Amino acid sequence: MVENTPLVDVNDNLRLLGTAHIATASVEAVREQIALYKPDIVAVELCQSRYETLVSDRRLDKEGLLKVVKEGKAPMVLLQSMLSAEQRKLGLDEGQQPGAELLAAVQVGEEAGCEIALVDRDIQVTLRRAWKRMRFREKWRLLTSLLEDEDEDDDLDVNELLKDTDLLSSMMDELKGFSPGAGEVLIDERDSYISGKLLELDSNKKVLAVIGAGHLSGVAKQLAQPPPPSQLEELATLPQRSRFVRMIPWAMPLVLIAIIAGFVANGDGVDWVRFFTIWTVANAVFAAIGCILARGHPLAILTAAAASPITSLNPALAAGWFAGYVQLKVAEPTADDLQQFLKLDDFSAFWSNPAGKVLLVTALTNLGSMAGAWVAPVILLGGL
Repeated sequence: MVENTPLVDVNDNLRLLGTAHIATASVEAVREQIALYKPDIVAVELCQSRYETLVSDRRLDKEGLLKVVKEGKAPMVLLQSMLSAEQRKLGLDEGQQPGAELLAAVQVGEEAGCEIALVDRDIQVTLRRAWKRMRFREKWRLLTSLLEDEDEDDDLDVNELLKDTDLLSSMMDELKGFSPGAGEVLIDERDSYISGKLLELDSNKKVLAVIGAGHLSGVAKQLAQPPPPSQLEELATLPQRSRFVRMIPWAMPLVLIAIIAGFVANGDGVDWVRFFTIWTVANAVFAAIGCILARGHPLAILTAAAASPITSLNPALAAGWFAGYVQLKVAEPTADDLQQFLKLDDFSAFWSNPAGKVLLVTALTNLGSMAGAWVAPVILLGGL
């Protein structure tokens, strides 16, 4: 038997197996427990999208990249990639890819004729809920810490994490200390969601649940006090933006109308040349700066500058979409670039990998365009 395998037998028909997600021992433990426990159902800490990625060895393709750009999901994909890159550093040291034990659980379970149950919340819901719960300074600390080249964890033996439950608990507490809101989403909410999904399974069948060791104690406690179905539905819901946030894209046209009305009310004629010059230059310059920071292609930078003055007036459009599309066409990622994007070994590759650069161009151009759209009215209001 694999030494020090974290197990919790909730009852005769439900066993929880804790894994490190990146440890070779975890893969071996999954295979061993399926052979020994002989479950009818193997439940894995995966959502549908992560499951499909693992079992099909799916990689980001050009069509998928373009879809991400069009749907404005570049920031979330970048954040997910940063987190995956950090986890991959440990996985490479162990000779395993992150999620290898989950893939083993699915494959070995299917070979044994077991049902496969996906019991984790959709990763996009988790990321969006966590991002919303984080304060601005916490978001800034997260992004800067991810971009730092830290070496102190290089010698970490991840198999030791499985042997030391106190260490795992302290790591969870450290995350909550860093960002209480995000910690609650990433840990407590998922504990509740996973336990709720496990309780929905047939209680007459033997279930082996393969989950991260950090969730082991939390899920076990939640199973003793299961959440109501209404809470499970709420946990699977994307956070709703406030009315104020939904109105922000429409605020800019109203601000410009108010500025024009202010000129008229003061008895001044509107200097349309000055008005449109300031608006165009401010939007173009800031959008171009954003694209330059992403090290976009010169044509993408010109596209960002040309599109921003127009898209800032239309909430249905974004300058980053156009700049990202041009970047995708003029510096098209190869098949290898696309395959490697979600497995980045170094954060600098976000700028050097063509696929990552497309997403950076999209995200940073949009930020620059947004900044320019608010700087222009400030300059114009100074002329009232």
